[in-house]
Amino acid sequence: MNEVLKKFLPREDFSSYEDFYRNYTVNIPENFNFGYQVMDCFARIKPDEKALVWCDEKGAEAFFTYAEIKNLSNRAANVLREAGIGRGDPVMLILKRHWEYWPVLLALHKLGAISIPATHLLTAKDIVYRCNAANIKALICVDEEKTISAVEEAERQLAGETAGGPALCYKAFIRSVHSPEAPAGAAEKGWVDFKSRMEKASPDLAVSGPVNANDDIMLLYFTSGTTGMPKMVQHNFAYPLAHIVTAKYWHQVQEGGCHLTVADTGWAKAAWGKIYGQWLCGSAVFVYDYDRFIPSAMLDVVVKYKVSTFCAPPTVYRFFIKEDLSRWDFSALKSCTVAGEPLEPEIYEQFRQGTGIKLRECYGQTELTVTCCNYPWLEPKPGSMGKPSPGYDIDLLRDDGGSCEMGEEGQIVIRTDKRRPWGIFGGYYRDEELTRSVWHDGIYYTGDMAWRDEDGFLWFVGRADDVIKSSGYRIGPFEVESALMEHPAVLECAITGVPDPDRGKAVKATVVLAKGWSPSEELKKELQNHVKKITAPYKYPRIVEFVTELPKTISGKIRRIQIREEDGAR
Repeated sequence: MNEVLKKFLPREDFSSYEDFYRNYTVNIPENFNFGYQVMDCFARIKPDEKALVWCDEKGAEAFFTYAEIKNLSNRAANVLREAGIGRGDPVMLILKRHWEYWPVLLALHKLGAISIPATHLLTAKDIVYRCNAANIKALICVDEEKTISAVEEAERQLAGETAGGPALCYKAFIRSVHSPEAPAGAAEKGWVDFKSRMEKASPDLAVSGPVNANDDIMLLYFTSGTTGMPKMVQHNFAYPLAHIVTAKYWHQVQEGGCHLTVADTGWAKAAWGKIYGQWLCGSAVFVYDYDRFIPSAMLDVVVKYKVSTFCAPPTVYRFFIKEDLSRWDFSALKSCTVAGEPLEPEIYEQFRQGTGIKLRECYGQTELTVTCCNYPWLEPKPGSMGKPSPGYDIDLLRDDGGSCEMGEEGQIVIRTDKRRPWGIFGGYYRDEELTRSVWHDGIYYTGDMAWRDEDGFLWFVGRADDVIKSSGYRIGPFEVESALMEHPAVLECAITGVPDPDRGKAVKATVVLAKGWSPSEELKKELQNHVKKITAPYKYPRIVEFVTELPKTISGKIRRIQIREEDGAR
């Protein structure tokens, strides 16, 4: 265990899952700040060790030591401080996977500001909503024309709403390594070239006393639900320490190793896998900056840079196993993990055969940290989210509020009356009513359905609104999707319910075919019969639609709600 981690982790080794669940704890100091108490400490202890490795799909690459990360984050903090950014100021970051995200995020932490990571896919309307909802003071984004235009249009709309000038006090862009010059006319439109300012700023940051309290808001994530506008999930400055479990006991990162989590910085999964826990555990963070996912290219990068631990959503593994995995040397790769959706057992087995690595799944939410996991002491059960994490008192509740028996489906809840898990959110920002609707009487309601087996493993069924009620049966989409994925014709699929006059809802399969297969009525019947053989016959998809791709979030999750909405609009 490294010197920094020792300050926060009283005990590192555990004899069993039960020992880990009962006895794991973490020390949280007063006024904890990840920038100063972790990254600056590493810069002092091992200044020349690799901290961040970055490359992009065009062949550019960059390497940063802990000392360099400290200097860069201090430079960024000085630029932001000069712009008037300080404790409690909300700042939106739209930086994709550009390496500058890391020093800028650390700079905001060092100033006690509120970081609001966001995706580059936001429209002007989305930006306006976020600026109004969180009173965003500053925005820093990539220099891509689409993003720049969306911000400028949002600024015009905000100026019209306030009738007193732009709501944004400061807007800056960061040039990519492939952009030698600033966008034409940027300065005249009020844009600041942030990278140029960083290069001229001092690497020394003057600090007098704590810049934050533990309960201050450090991160705000806008997360979309199935109804209404995006919610604002708030996490405080102690939140990074909750991700020691994520990195050390789920990802199993190695000190001096190199960890890659496939996630855009605008998604909360980046906080899980691209910064806090990994650096706390002494692993370098690896970043692959790309716009188009090409499975073979990502595998090339994993091997070339000797990535030692890897995490991705199921979508990535579905495409990996369609490649000839024997072409790559995975000897440097020690652990692979998966999250976002349950993994079909067929994918698990094919990846194990191709690499020798057992995928370990976990479950969590933007509001939480790793909540359930297939931890190292457990033999992973493909498709299961594993067992509860330390600090999480998990129950499954029926609609009547009673606890479920073994094998009975119910909503996953977190009991917080006796203890609060490390890293649980502080509520929805500026929305006490919404917070109370999901967290009351000492119980947080996740809105996700699961069941527990005889060994205590939890199995995801679906979002409460994804579960299909057909002819009196409750049908979870994942079980049917898993059955379909066992057929060689299926590359990806999504199960949803469509209105049916006789059954209430009928099960529908939206299917992306693998190479070499073509849509036909015969194939539809073959897939339906296949499902009938694999699982209970009443669960088979009565409707099968072939498509070229499935709608997904930027993090790779299948958007079943969009499929349902499109079906409803027909």
